[in-house]
Amino acid sequence: MFKVLVSDPISDLGIQQLVDAQDIVVDKKPGLSEDELVSIIGEYDALLVRSQTTVTEKILESGKKLKVVGRAGVGVDNINLDAATKLGVIVINAPDGNTITTCEHTFAMMMALARHIPQAYKKTTEGTWDRKSFLGVELRTKTLGVLGMGRIGSEVAKRAKAFGMNILGYDPFLTEERAQKQGITLATVDEIIRNADFMTVHTPLTPETKHMIGKAQFEVMKPGMRIVNCARGGIIDELALVDAINAGTVAGAAFDVFEVEPPAADHPFLTHPQIIVTPHLGASTVEAQENVAIDVSEQVLHILRDEPFMNAVNMPPIPAEVRKVLEPYFELGETLGSFIAQGTEGAVEEINVSYSGDLADVDTQPLTRYIVRGILAHYLGKDTVNVVNSMHTAKQRDVNIVVQKSRVAHNFTNLVTVTLRTNKEERSAAGTLLSGYGPRIVQIDKYNVDVTPRGNFILISHNDKPGIIGRVGTLLGSNDVNIATMQVGRQDEGGTAVMVLRVDKGTPKEVLTQLTDLPELITAKEIII
Repeated sequence: MFKVLVSDPISDLGIQQLVDAQDIVVDKKPGLSEDELVSIIGEYDALLVRSQTTVTEKILESGKKLKVVGRAGVGVDNINLDAATKLGVIVINAPDGNTITTCEHTFAMMMALARHIPQAYKKTTEGTWDRKSFLGVELRTKTLGVLGMGRIGSEVAKRAKAFGMNILGYDPFLTEERAQKQGITLATVDEIIRNADFMTVHTPLTPETKHMIGKAQFEVMKPGMRIVNCARGGIIDELALVDAINAGTVAGAAFDVFEVEPPAADHPFLTHPQIIVTPHLGASTVEAQENVAIDVSEQVLHILRDEPFMNAVNMPPIPAEVRKVLEPYFELGETLGSFIAQGTEGAVEEINVSYSGDLADVDTQPLTRYIVRGILAHYLGKDTVNVVNSMHTAKQRDVNIVVQKSRVAHNFTNLVTVTLRTNKEERSAAGTLLSGYGPRIVQIDKYNVDVTPRGNFILISHNDKPGIIGRVGTLLGSNDVNIATMQVGRQDEGGTAVMVLRVDKGTPKEVLTQLTDLPELITAKEIII
């Protein structure tokens, strides 16, 4: 018999499958303090929580029988993941339970925005019968731009098609083939900004997506755009949006999320007549709360019964002998993945990982997970992708993963090569560990380099012509960007080459644009490790 402790209020329906299981005993004891939990957790094999219980290292250390902690929701910031991993306790969440409810809330906000429903309701209940002030627009035949075609974005697109809307979809993993299967048109962010009548965002908040819609985008936006954000605050520059509405570029906006929650009392969204706001209600339905509990309860059952499970957010135990070999390479693997993802354009189609040397004789699956996480986290955020779910996330996004091994590693004891193929290009980076020096990137594409992968970088592809290095240095210097180190790799004199510059701080986008305008320079990418 297994014992499960439920320490937060969770619906009976959500945990019914645990209650009904013949080999499970469920105790519901919400509201316990840390000391109270410490005193009883030793009896239990599983702990089920929502957001009220903080699962500390002290609680985990006292759970001598504890195999799994389940979070009935998405975030796991109330659980000490490092301690759980160290103690071999699996932590799981329920990332899919809020898909439909967030999708429906998005559509409700879009409808309310199109027809001025909150504003009309307020005026009517205040005693004013005013039909003339609230002339709306139909969704039918309008173009909807969906930024982020993951689970929620795809469901929004499906419903928008039923309303007769034309869909432009953007996603870093969306290929032409997948877009055609979904009946939408693959588009860039710029194409959506210039052509859509409505726009909804469903991307994670990452350094790449923060303020991805800002002043520059509003300046070229199709007049009359209506914008919905039920994803994450910060994807759209809030103050720039207010300016765009006041200028008449944007017809209105509906936001369920803010950069800072709750927003300040003087936040301009709260009083603007053309902006609709709700207090982060995307996942707030009875069904969603039950679904996340059902999902996590099912995975708890699988773990306790030693059956295959999903949605773990920390690394399961690795055999000691394997960990001893692989652990020094975890940082290198994730770094290689992040480096090549930041340097490659297009929708990701395939990740090819090659292990050469002594690594060919080891089970490298744990290391592959770190590499894939490094790549996917660039697009989806580190909070979304972890070393346990990285392979499953890649599969969900139709990203093919190929692993190859060879005992031959020319000039190195071990070599890890990561090749990223997108719908636009194919690029690779190879790395190794140098004794006493740590991770090094030793090859980019076909060019040999020697790069310590820590800090701010500019990766440049260029033609190997006299004066190019001087022009790059002069331009960066005139823009107050200081070069710390430089590596140049080439194969043939006068052919193509790469230049890797480590700089003291981040490089503004306008400087990168100026670099690409230089003669003989092909591309310039900022990479932050």
